[in-house]
Amino acid sequence: MTPPPAALPPAPLTVAAVQAEPVPGDVAGNAATAARLVTRAAERGARVAVLPELFLPAYHPPTLSADPAGTDVATTDERTVTDPRLAPLCEAAAAGGVTVVVGAAVRHPDGRRTISSLVVDRGGAVRVGYDKQQLWGDERELFSPGSRGATLLVDGWRLGLGICYDGCFPEHGRAAAADGAHGYLCPSGYLAGSEHRRDLYYAARALDNTMYVVFANAVGGADPWRFNGGAAVYDPEGRPLARGADAGEDVLVATLDPAQLAATRAAHSMLADRLPDQGSDRLSLVG
Repeated sequence: MTPPPAALPPAPLTVAAVQAEPVPGDVAGNAATAARLVTRAAERGARVAVLPELFLPAYHPPTLSADPAGTDVATTDERTVTDPRLAPLCEAAAAGGVTVVVGAAVRHPDGRRTISSLVVDRGGAVRVGYDKQQLWGDERELFSPGSRGATLLVDGWRLGLGICYDGCFPEHGRAAAADGAHGYLCPSGYLAGSEHRRDLYYAARALDNTMYVVFANAVGGADPWRFNGGAAVYDPEGRPLARGADAGEDVLVATLDPAQLAATRAAHSMLADRLPDQGSDRLSLVG
């Protein structure tokens, strides 16, 4: 049976999608950059800020491979992170009253290494929010996949967590929506030349599931690891409320509106109308 829809959030929520260029291997410096960008987001009223995939070490496989000890953050009890390099980011989150989702390479107590989203709460505490489930290409040589989805709860909003390639799979966003998500947060690392897919996937996940999508992406870097920006916030019909250019640092701010969410879901009832399955048997026709 289709589960009942989650209650609508009680009030609008202002969010920020960030695009910026991190320095490969410089976790402390990138945390300071993240702190500066979070402060910008807070000054514009954002209560949630999303930064790109692997932003803290930078998405640069040669560096991630050569210096895992320097590029990883470690957990003490599977989810808690206490790394002094992140202090400026924690202070900015607490000072601005912003919940931050930022990409990191995480070393778990059992030795697994994951591409993860850290969640810095409004008190400045850091925990691992989600481990990327769908690894892309050579990521499989460096990282282990996550084993479960995750939903972040902020001010009555249910925000599903995904990372980059996760968002290329309709069932990943649908799992978040089936769990009652009102929005979907996707830190990402899209390379130059992928603009068509970058702009299509996350708009589609928004419309597929009539939920907001917040897409953050890196910019800059040197080929073959040059990234193409285009950070965006999409409404529940997949229309961009804010979108960045293909180059240059930016903080894109938009407000998620419960009334718009309700109106979209009333007009486009895919979540309510979906079948429990599409049928295991299919008819084959010869033309």
